Amino acid sequence: MKSNPRNQILAGAAILAVFFSGCTVGPNYHRPDAPVAPAWKAEDPWRPGEPRDQIPKGEWWKVFGDAELDGLETQAMGANPTLQAGAARLQQAWATARLTVAGLYPQAGVGASPSRARESGNRPFISESGMSSPPITQSAYQLSFNVAYETDLFGRVRRNIEASNASLQASAADLEGLRLLIASEIAADYFTVREIDAETGVLDRTVEDLDKGLQLVEARAKGGVASGLDVAQERTLLDSTRTQAILLHQQRVQFEDAIGALTGQPASNFKLAEKPMLANVPAIPVGLPSDLLERRPDIAEAERGMAGANALIGVAKSAYYPDLSLSGASGLQSFAISKLATLSSGYWAIGAAVAESVLTGGARKAQVQFAEAGYSGAIANYRGAVLTAFQEVEDNLAGLGILDQALSAQRQAVNDARKALEIATNRYVGGLVSYLDVVTAQQTLLSNEQLAAEIEGQRLVTSVLLVKALGGGWDAASIASMKVKPNIKQAIEP
Repeated sequence: MKSNPRNQILAGAAILAVFFSGCTVGPNYHRPDAPVAPAWKAEDPWRPGEPRDQIPKGEWWKVFGDAELDGLETQAMGANPTLQAGAARLQQAWATARLTVAGLYPQAGVGASPSRARESGNRPFISESGMSSPPITQSAYQLSFNVAYETDLFGRVRRNIEASNASLQASAADLEGLRLLIASEIAADYFTVREIDAETGVLDRTVEDLDKGLQLVEARAKGGVASGLDVAQERTLLDSTRTQAILLHQQRVQFEDAIGALTGQPASNFKLAEKPMLANVPAIPVGLPSDLLERRPDIAEAERGMAGANALIGVAKSAYYPDLSLSGASGLQSFAISKLATLSSGYWAIGAAVAESVLTGGARKAQVQFAEAGYSGAIANYRGAVLTAFQEVEDNLAGLGILDQALSAQRQAVNDARKALEIATNRYVGGLVSYLDVVTAQQTLLSNEQLAAEIEGQRLVTSVLLVKALGGGWDAASIASMKVKPNIKQAIEP
């Protein structure tokens, strides 16, 4: 099979582009140091340290072992509008990087221009010479092929490619950060709904018990053993408990609607059935503080921002050096289409141009200073992202430790409150205390059971926040291969 002559010419031009690529000005990128602690401040043994691969890659929420949560997360990854917008921005970053690579190659074009024109017999040149000439009518046919190429002698285009690739990788990290954010919001809202379900269950059981207690007090009041005050106190506690249940239902609807929106569903169509909370918080491996530099998408995005800002310094410095442009044109030109393909109708032209700015009023220096300041700012943003990551992990590690201790103590408090209520009820039936003691014991048990449910829910939500702070099992190595490289295929694409 014979190759296309046009493709051969363009491929040769691409090889010339590589030949004319010279040195690359500007600093080469090296990732600056960031403050990293040797170990976490929180203490063992309640948390495991290794291996971090216990967090599932990509689908980190599966560590909680809740099939309903898994389904919600999977749906959100495909239907959430914010993620769809992030994926579109990533595609734009791909296209931008390819557009930058195009600057390495010659730009070629072809054209055809048939025309027919009539010139006046009294045209100016003839009139001034005093000579007469009849009108002229003639045709012109031209086929042309043009090539223009600006050599990248000092690496301006190559540094732009570095910056574009860094921006592409930052966009990929940003998308991963969005996935982590959406997934963690769904998990946190989901476990909050389960916490509300648990609190609602406490209130429902308390309403049943209070209703039985009210019947007992009313019966005793009719027999003259209890007073109307006892009945009023019990009825007041019963009504206020029902009010709390109604308000909790409102909170549940709000979180339920939020989950529906995050999964791409209208709130009116989304419903979560009541379900008990998980019995235990899963063990979450945290690894070493230095792992965060590779596991957090926001840190990876900030690091890629530094790389892109560093490359732009080279772009700015390339303005100090001359530009070399090459151009060429060839084709066929004839007054008659029948003679267009003859050897004598051919024409060609080649040329080169060198340009260097002599006076710029300090513009080039200002551009370099602007790029250097941008790089310094990117370093500060990177270090800030690292410090924020360490803070979030430490806060959630400490939070889980404290909540673990608090839950143990609160469960004991619930047991003590139940015993106190039992004793108060028996003493009241025996006529030893007033019914106010029973009401007080009932209120104490209710508040302690509610607090225990809140702590259990907070533990689950905090564990979600810890996984988020750890990067959700993600690894920055996944974006290292996301780059656009110069290739002959792109060089000959139209």
